[in-house]
Amino acid sequence: MAKLKIDGNEIEVPDHFTLLQACEEAGAEVPRFCFHERLSVAGNCRMCLVEVKGGPPKPQASCAMGVRDIRGGPNGELPEVFTNTPMVKKAREGVMEFLLINHPLDCPICDQGGECDLQDQAMAFGIDSSRYQEDKRAVEDKYIGPLVKTVMNRCIHCTRCVRFTTEVAGISELGLIGRGEDAEITTYLEQAMTSELQGNVVDLCPVGALTSKPFAFTARPWELNKTESIDVMDALGSAIRVDTRGREVMRVLPRVNDQINEEWISDKSRFIWDGLKTQRLDRPYVRKDGRLQAATWGEAFGAIKAAVSATSGDKIGAIAGDLASVEEMYALSELVKSLGSENLDCRQDGTALDPSLGRASYVFNPTIEGIEQADALLIIGANPRFEAAVLNARIRKRWRRGNFPIGVIGEAGELRYDYEYLGAGPDTLKDLVDGNHAFAKVLTNAKKPMILIGQGALSRADGAGVLASAAKLAGTVGAVVDGWNGFAVLHTAASRVGGLDLGFVPGEKGVNAADMLASMDVLFLLGADELDFAAKKAKLTVYVGSHGDNGAHNADVILPAAAYTEKSGTWVNTEGRVQMGNRAGFAPGDAREDWAIIRALSDVLGKKLPFDSLGELRAKLYAAFPHFAALDEIAESDSAKIAAVAKKAGKMNKSGFASPVKDFYLTNPIARASAVMAECSALARNNFKVAAE
Repeated sequence: MAKLKIDGNEIEVPDHFTLLQACEEAGAEVPRFCFHERLSVAGNCRMCLVEVKGGPPKPQASCAMGVRDIRGGPNGELPEVFTNTPMVKKAREGVMEFLLINHPLDCPICDQGGECDLQDQAMAFGIDSSRYQEDKRAVEDKYIGPLVKTVMNRCIHCTRCVRFTTEVAGISELGLIGRGEDAEITTYLEQAMTSELQGNVVDLCPVGALTSKPFAFTARPWELNKTESIDVMDALGSAIRVDTRGREVMRVLPRVNDQINEEWISDKSRFIWDGLKTQRLDRPYVRKDGRLQAATWGEAFGAIKAAVSATSGDKIGAIAGDLASVEEMYALSELVKSLGSENLDCRQDGTALDPSLGRASYVFNPTIEGIEQADALLIIGANPRFEAAVLNARIRKRWRRGNFPIGVIGEAGELRYDYEYLGAGPDTLKDLVDGNHAFAKVLTNAKKPMILIGQGALSRADGAGVLASAAKLAGTVGAVVDGWNGFAVLHTAASRVGGLDLGFVPGEKGVNAADMLASMDVLFLLGADELDFAAKKAKLTVYVGSHGDNGAHNADVILPAAAYTEKSGTWVNTEGRVQMGNRAGFAPGDAREDWAIIRALSDVLGKKLPFDSLGELRAKLYAAFPHFAALDEIAESDSAKIAAVAKKAGKMNKSGFASPVKDFYLTNPIARASAVMAECSALARNNFKVAAE
């Protein structure tokens, strides 16, 4: 720790702090453009100038000077820093005057208006006139893709975007060329950015040089209602803010959550919102004479009642989709059980995970934040870059610190960090378990090794055998010991861990999702769209969901439901953290919240569920599963269960592991309804073809 005085107040801060951080700790406001807590220090905007007593007779850039770099007085006096002296005030005014020499007067038409750091700091620290009368310079706008709009005349060369793409996203797609007046930020070759995290440069840009292209010219920040919620585009549960105007979602932004997403979100999470407006189901439909026709709620419920009455409980089933919340899965499971059925499944992809094996066998035990403590990593059958882009950035963050060997079994893709490719499939995994591979020694010698296993390895016919082998390896190399559980299952579906926690899996006499499609008389699909409907033989399929996607096309009755931004719901992320999303808007037309649809249907079927409101439903849910009441917490898992899984060794076939995410931008019904995601997908496929050639 280091002691110093800031504006006369004595404070103690960690000795690795910069002066800027120390000033913030002391409550002093220091303006900045280039400095960012999660990026390297550039020191090129000079807005954060302060005066250091006893230092050089000129202001110092507080972002680039550490508290250990300044000295106290000759008689043991503490070092002193001043943030509000006449020298500092004059220096900041001069810097601001320089910054505004070439900055265009775009404020009335700039999308950054109302959220612009340059506007705010010009008001607080600038002066009311300029001594420069020369013409402003002009810079050509760049095309960098369908997501980020550029107006490079506004750029102040803080280089935040350059440092983000290089350091966090892991690909040098932006850079600064030229010097002095000729300096400009560019992609060099005028091509679209390819990172799945590129949208974060919009938040980082302190001026209007980089803004959201889909959001351009649609709304001002002060018009929007802001709702804090949770993202469901992957299983990470990133903290987001949904901005709405009236009933319409206008944009999605990240919130800071150091335990999960820090302050980044993937492009799919950020730009998905136009998919919430298109392909929506806004009224019930019933299939008559081979065609889906609009119907009333009464007619739709009547068709379901007739089918349920004509069959037995063992011929009724329910499959939950990837975006379903815990509340609606709980309501549907209670309804299906009351009809005498044990046919439940939340595993559309047929993954081998099962709650009977213990919670530790299906969650990301080391936690997302815990990645930074690991000192070796083995990735089995996963591509974190596409399956969880923000988690992949966390792996890269740890890799950049050094001494972090990474091995990959599966597809050899570009992960944005160096790794050792070990092999394609189960044979390599078996060699590691038997200790016949050099990387096994690397894991054994590590103090906190991590085994990351993805759905590409678990959703195969031999998934149970792969899970058992991975669990055995975790025990062999010391990945599961007192104080450290490095066995990490990476999910791709936001609903999966919550469904497994609920026990939304087949009972003793129940059948799995694939068998339900082929054998049920009545099949409920709760937003389940990722199934192989070519095998469907179910007599009556009921689709409860928000979008006209695969499930709705193959349904006999459609019950229109709310999307994730239109309901309050609980989701459990891949590490087992319980999180609650809040309603930002309302569903269109006759669409209703999923749990309310199931509750109304239960009444018609004569199996009335014991709750009339969301609060009552949650009371029942929390009574049955208390850990759902502990929001933002991870219930403890019994790591001994992993050793038990290891003993269930099963056979593995020879085929290699492949990531389940073939197209990052089109993984769910909302994404497939989004024009922006379609454009990104087409661009990515084109880039892949060019790279292959």
